Amino acid sequence: MNNNNEVPELEDDLFEHFKVEVPKGQALLRIDKFLMGFIQNATRNKIQNAATNGDIYVNDVAVKSNYKVKPLDVVRIMLTHPPYDNTILPENIPLDIVYEDDALLVINKPPGFVVHPGHGNYTGTLVNALAYHFDNLPLNSSERPGLVHRIDKDTSGLLVVAKTDAAMTHLAKQFEAKTSEREYIALVWGNVKEEEGTIEGNIARHVKDRMQMAVFADPEIGKPAITHYKVLERLGYVTLISCKLETGRTHQIRVHLKHIGHTIFNDERYGGNLILKGTTFTKYKQFIDNCFKTLPRQALHAKTLGFEHPTTREFMRFDTEIPKDMADCIDKWRSYTNSHEVEEEE
Repeated sequence: MNNNNEVPELEDDLFEHFKVEVPKGQALLRIDKFLMGFIQNATRNKIQNAATNGDIYVNDVAVKSNYKVKPLDVVRIMLTHPPYDNTILPENIPLDIVYEDDALLVINKPPGFVVHPGHGNYTGTLVNALAYHFDNLPLNSSERPGLVHRIDKDTSGLLVVAKTDAAMTHLAKQFEAKTSEREYIALVWGNVKEEEGTIEGNIARHVKDRMQMAVFADPEIGKPAITHYKVLERLGYVTLISCKLETGRTHQIRVHLKHIGHTIFNDERYGGNLILKGTTFTKYKQFIDNCFKTLPRQALHAKTLGFEHPTTREFMRFDTEIPKDMADCIDKWRSYTNSHEVEEEE
């Protein structure tokens, strides 16, 4: 792995959002301080986060926030989505609201539903639906109305949305302080040997594939991430597990599980749409293809969400059933393991 975060050339999937050439008379200055003078409405924290994520390049090399710019350096901010108008268009999209009061609402998000506008999905998102159904939702630090946290497009499950500034602040502090409760159910490739365990490892964007995240050993790269897992059911070549998040990084469960050799079943971005465990028999391949057709997405569901209510201070916990596509896939595996002899992994 290239630990110095250097890339030979900028990937095709990156889009330039900002570019400036350092003036000839510029004295040595940290890049986060330098950029604050050029980018409108930027905060130093946002610039530092961009550097941590590997989004700031100097002369086509990703740099950290403590890099000191020199005269004639070419500084660019490169992101995985093209620049776009941040105007949110209200859209009449139905929402599955599990709970609602004056301060917040809890939504059960179906698979395939994008949470907020971004690369390739500028309409038809949860944020567009929220803008239609609710007025004057508070903005989070990324200026997205109501969102306290997010889950991936093809992950199903529970989200809490703030309806007031006070609720946004209180809920965001809980997620930051790790006092909220978030449990996911995942079907992963391979027989997870330990009954339970903890995965720790800093997460940042993959050096070569900017659409993926990766685990880095260097403590100065990425953000700390902790995932606790527990085996629920062993199904031969796959395992059903529960994951509880201590932190909430982008793709955290998906990249952590791949890191320990148990990629989520049918997670295309991380290679889970390939046959990673099992036999070479044609009938087995047909069985896997049928599973992929039954569950045409990663087998990940945000099942349980708990938090302290920002007004009443009561701890609230919500739970959802595993969606039909994922439940049907799990049933297929149960039937397969009951009728076939599964070879033990070494």
